[in-house]
Amino acid sequence: MATTADTDGSRAARPASGAGGDAAAAGDLPISAALKWTITGSVMLVTVMQVLDVTVTNVALPHIQGSLSAGVDEVSWVLTSYLAANAVILPATGWLAGVLGRKRFFLICTVVFTVASVLVGLAPNLTTLLVARMVQGIGGGPLMPLSQAIMWEIFPLRQRGMAMAAWGVGIMMAPIFGPTLGGWIADNWSWRWIFYINVPIGCVGFFVSSAVLFDPPYLRKPGRVDALGLVLMAVGFLTLQLFLDQGERHEWFDSAFVIALGMTAMVALAAFLARELMAAEPILDLTVYADRNFAAASVIMLVVMVGFFSSMVMLALFTQKVIGYDAWTSGLVLAPGGVGNLFSLLLAGRLATRIDQRWLLAAGCVLNAVATYMMSAVTLGVDYWALAWPRFVQGVGVGLIFVPLNTVGLATIAREKMGNATALLNVVRNLGGGIGVAMMATLLARRSQQHQTALVGHVSVWDAETGERLRAWADHFVAQGADRFTAQRRAMGALYHEVTEQAQLLAFADVFWLLFVLFSSSLFLLPLLRRVRVDPVGRSRGGDDALAPAHAE
Repeated sequence: MATTADTDGSRAARPASGAGGDAAAAGDLPISAALKWTITGSVMLVTVMQVLDVTVTNVALPHIQGSLSAGVDEVSWVLTSYLAANAVILPATGWLAGVLGRKRFFLICTVVFTVASVLVGLAPNLTTLLVARMVQGIGGGPLMPLSQAIMWEIFPLRQRGMAMAAWGVGIMMAPIFGPTLGGWIADNWSWRWIFYINVPIGCVGFFVSSAVLFDPPYLRKPGRVDALGLVLMAVGFLTLQLFLDQGERHEWFDSAFVIALGMTAMVALAAFLARELMAAEPILDLTVYADRNFAAASVIMLVVMVGFFSSMVMLALFTQKVIGYDAWTSGLVLAPGGVGNLFSLLLAGRLATRIDQRWLLAAGCVLNAVATYMMSAVTLGVDYWALAWPRFVQGVGVGLIFVPLNTVGLATIAREKMGNATALLNVVRNLGGGIGVAMMATLLARRSQQHQTALVGHVSVWDAETGERLRAWADHFVAQGADRFTAQRRAMGALYHEVTEQAQLLAFADVFWLLFVLFSSSLFLLPLLRRVRVDPVGRSRGGDDALAPAHAE
């Protein structure tokens, strides 16, 4: 049976009296197109700053390690501390927006993130840096779901495809170009400047957002604070993030520390879910999962993000660990994905409300499957374009998934639950990325060991081909000036290096093949969704902003 919901934001998304929305008229007057895109630009600017900061930090870790005299395990907490703080604050985004007011909360997050960026850049030691990164994660976590909820509200459904496409261009481009930008800044200036550049961006975003944002009239402040729910949520999501981040480094269930994290996360999250289902005013409103499209979209989002994030990380590792590219060249391999993404986001934005969204999703899943299949066939002699072309194909596919999945998943959610729904989708998005990277990194390590054991078992000094290979390497080192004994020792080392390279190559092929299966199987989840249509209404009553309710069928 079809479900319906008034999802038009052009009339409902107006400021209440005294809510700080002087730029928009009160009453039932629609928001002008200029104001819509000004709001879009302001929230995009701040959100892209946050996403870009996460990606540029990855390539700056060696510089931070050398500057602060930190070990490899210690400097890894520069990323972990941010992600852990992010995981704690993100689920509470909708609740905090109700407590503080959405405009005020967005501005507070912008200020916290910007000030924390300065503190990170000024950090004299690792401890100070980690504390500042945690504060930065608390400020940055809510920015994406808040900006998504704001844009979903101000645009009517038939315009949301293009709005989300424009928003998605910035969000999806940041992980593509962030490593390249971060590497250039760290190499030519200082790693501290990748945080200082957030200051002018944050200031501009703050002042523009403070002028144009407003609180919707239906936003209701919770009557009481669920302290137990807050504690369970913080403990559960924090330990889950640490479990996913630290598992591979500590050999998963061979480590008592990782087992303790997993058990704590499982118990705390189970208690949190039970608490939220029974609480009169829950922090995380799980009733949105009663909407079939939202529930199905969350499952598909989880599966797709497992594949998307892990494939990007695996390709970056392959280019640097196996082929020997530097960070800059590795970033250039990922860049064509951004070009394909730009093209498909704009295409999907125009088509998302005009055709069955499931067809766009199917095309996106197929293109991702094709791209990962192409990656599974790479060799040690692969050239740049053999890697860049699959990335372009995958970029096109991701754009065809991102816009229609958000459109169909949020179309029939009640407006007062939109902030909570976007927060949940982002929780699922981050969870999928964390699970994907952890799973594929573990699989890569295990399969590399298995392939190396198998290959070494077939290498024997009594084998004619092995002997010929050793003689060739020995002659090579003798020609470089080594004596015969040293040349033979170095030849054995070179042959072992060849074996490990081949083992790593086969392991990467296994990972990409599994991702191909994952994206192919995601096609079977699409029938769970219902197509969302926009009911036509007369333009004479409201022009481009006429009320356009959605219904799923």
